[in-house]
Amino acid sequence: MLVILSAPSGCGKDTVLAELFNRAGWLKRSISLTTRQKREGEKDGEDYYFVSREYFQSKLESGQILEHTSYSGNYYGTPKTTVDEWLKQGETVILKIEVEGAVKIKELYPDAVSIFLVPPAMSELETRLRQRMSEGEEEIQSRLTIAVNEMKNAVNYDYIVVNEDLGRAVDDVYAIIISERHRTSRSMHILNEAMTF
Repeated sequence: MLVILSAPSGCGKDTVLAELFNRAGWLKRSISLTTRQKREGEKDGEDYYFVSREYFQSKLESGQILEHTSYSGNYYGTPKTTVDEWLKQGETVILKIEVEGAVKIKELYPDAVSIFLVPPAMSELETRLRQRMSEGEEEIQSRLTIAVNEMKNAVNYDYIVVNEDLGRAVDDVYAIIISERHRTSRSMHILNEAMTF
């Protein structure tokens, strides 16, 4: 099963995912490529693969990127090979991607489950962005404008989760994944095995 998780910048998707993976180590996380600079505390190969524009372009041209987008002047993309291999092995794979990428993934994988994480209010999102102290004023205002536009697209997702309380948000995302794993259309093999004498 493929799970898409999107959220505006600063909404806490990395924190939610970290807690989710602590709870459910069986989940597979696709790590995106990005050309943006590494923030304090981030690790290459864990948070993102931080790459040059030239490297990203070469992967894109050779068809090794499943989807990609440009966000605030940087490129983000999902490596294709790893995702397809995990899905073939029956794993549950989580993609942390932007709204544009989610549209592309839903076209390629129509049965993917999409979850949109929202802040409790825009004022809270602005506070979180400022507390990161990794962007200047112009960048913060740009990210807030982008966030409003992204949230307008949340109606196209299967689920919306409010990230006001971290524990509750993680519980909600986990519950969605567990429920979707038991969806009848994904469980026919279990039913067939159960009916075998």
